[in-house]
Amino acid sequence: MIEKVAIIGAGIFQKPLIEKAKSMGYETHVFAWEDGAVGREAADYFYPVSIVEKEQILALCRSIRPAAVASIASDLAAITVNEVACRLGLPSNSPECVKKTTNKYLMRRALQKAGIPVPDFVLADQANLAGGAAAWGLSYPLIVKPTDRSGSRGIALVHDDPALRRAVETAAGYSFQKKAIVETVLEGPEYSCECLTEQGQHHLLALTQKITTGAPDFIETGHRQPAAFPEAQKSEIAQILFAAYDALDITCGASHAEFRVDHAGRIRIIEIGARMGGDCIGSHLVPLSTGYDFMGMVLDVAAGKRPNLQKQTGPRAAAINFIMNGADLAKMNRIVQAVPESVVEIGPIELNDRPVVDSSSRYGYYILAAGDTREMERILAL
Repeated sequence: MIEKVAIIGAGIFQKPLIEKAKSMGYETHVFAWEDGAVGREAADYFYPVSIVEKEQILALCRSIRPAAVASIASDLAAITVNEVACRLGLPSNSPECVKKTTNKYLMRRALQKAGIPVPDFVLADQANLAGGAAAWGLSYPLIVKPTDRSGSRGIALVHDDPALRRAVETAAGYSFQKKAIVETVLEGPEYSCECLTEQGQHHLLALTQKITTGAPDFIETGHRQPAAFPEAQKSEIAQILFAAYDALDITCGASHAEFRVDHAGRIRIIEIGARMGGDCIGSHLVPLSTGYDFMGMVLDVAAGKRPNLQKQTGPRAAAINFIMNGADLAKMNRIVQAVPESVVEIGPIELNDRPVVDSSSRYGYYILAAGDTREMERILAL
């Protein structure tokens, strides 16, 4: 009998999971809005149901009887994946884990309670802004974020009370619960970590260097693997992040942790998602740079199977660059002409006059692979 998998989401970053599941012999049942569902054609069965309609998806899955429920790269999808899988008796993270990993305020509280260093933070909305930062005992500059959104939406760096009020209003407007988190600024270069957890055991797969626009919007413009860390520091990162995963009750599937390393070499967690990193980090860069079949592992764990932790290929270097303007497009064209063998994939590109305000409004992307980091640096310098 052919095993079935329910996949939540069919956007551009979900399509590779649909294709991977099919290559593993699964019959794919995919749930998503029709608008933007680029993975629809790849699915064996497509259901035009919003990924937030948990009860409707659950009812359909009771008839489908999937061996696994899965998704990648989406906090919203992860909420539905875990609830549906849990109620079907399939491997999943707990409801408490989902709450902690999709709400930045609850995440900070859980990490703080576990003794893991976090910046000073408060929960904010228009009702408690009257006294400004001083009333909370916070000093500028401060970062303001929606409590429950991703993709750089609604993030701002502020330096005074008027800017704080505007930023909280904007961030709360993006938030599903209409709340913002205000916290002190973490310094240092930014990185991310991709892990797989199976029955509570964590496996660090890759470390990524993150490139952003910086203040005030912090929109991600690219990612590089592998990030250069000495082995001792890699072990320290793993120790801190694994303790954080335990504090957040992550016991099953992929996780994506964002962190900074300050001038003193201290590791400071920005946030953690109990799902694969977006921006093609998990689906493309991890396999290219490490040889791990990350998506295959995610599907195995979701189906209650032992994941294959053997590397399929040797280590390389991988990168993704996002098109933010005409200069970025020109650079991509130079690379395509000079070293076409390095170009793994070019995503849909639509350069227009619409401003890039968050990750969802970037104009496109391209993915590169090279033999090692030095070769990648030469390519990226073109």
